[in-house]
Amino acid sequence: MTKKISIQGYEGSFHQIAAQHYLGNDIEVIPCATFKDVVKIAANAKESDGGFMAIENSIAGSILPNYSLLRKSNLRIAGEIYLRINQHLMVNPGVSLEDIREVHSHPMALLQCADYFEKYPHWKLVETEDTALSAKNIHQHRHKHAAAIAGDLAAKIFDLEIIGKRIQSNKKNYTRFLYLQRADALKEISDSNKASINFNVHHSIGSLAKVLTKVAEKNVNLSKLQSMPIPEKEWQYSFHADLEYENIEQFYEVVDSIKEFITEIKVYGNYKKGETVI
Repeated sequence: MTKKISIQGYEGSFHQIAAQHYLGNDIEVIPCATFKDVVKIAANAKESDGGFMAIENSIAGSILPNYSLLRKSNLRIAGEIYLRINQHLMVNPGVSLEDIREVHSHPMALLQCADYFEKYPHWKLVETEDTALSAKNIHQHRHKHAAAIAGDLAAKIFDLEIIGKRIQSNKKNYTRFLYLQRADALKEISDSNKASINFNVHHSIGSLAKVLTKVAEKNVNLSKLQSMPIPEKEWQYSFHADLEYENIEQFYEVVDSIKEFITEIKVYGNYKKGETVI
């Protein structure tokens, strides 16, 4: 049965690439303009089977609004994947480098390829709202003097030729994507080795330090700790933590051991540590 998955961006986006690597090609993506829409549709059983959402990038860091969206939702993390963001220069069939006068893409993609553009100072850089949408527009308008920067899936979907492969300046640019599902659709993973939680500590000296000490004492790796303001409480913060463990019992022991130092906790999910796709 084909899964319907909400993604941020247009068909051919990096979100779709991540979803296909994780779930396979036999999925139907639901493009969304915003991450808020991704979460909203992923939470609706009548519209989708889940969603994919970027949560952090190895260069730009955490996408803080998405942590907030996750905290406010009832969605759970079913899995994750780390995708290398390879930016490609693509054109309509028959167009050469010499023909190009302008390049279209998302501002971040253009910035990531700044070193490459130094070789072509006469090119005009045109900012758009999405990498895949740029590829679609180049295809639809049959441009002979314009190129797009996007992922290889966009080139395949819109029948474009890649004439510049992996032109991003930093070859170690990775984005972490979360696979989100509703709690009632989530299947227990017996061999899980990673968990994501959100917790609030007592507003007293040393509370957070005591929590972190307990995690270390249980021999669990704290691979991510992200603080976020609590809107209704001035100068107080909640914490998102990613914990890596060898068996689920370790995780349960950690949760039990930190309860005396926290006021509340939400477990987003226990899942398998994600693979890196290059």
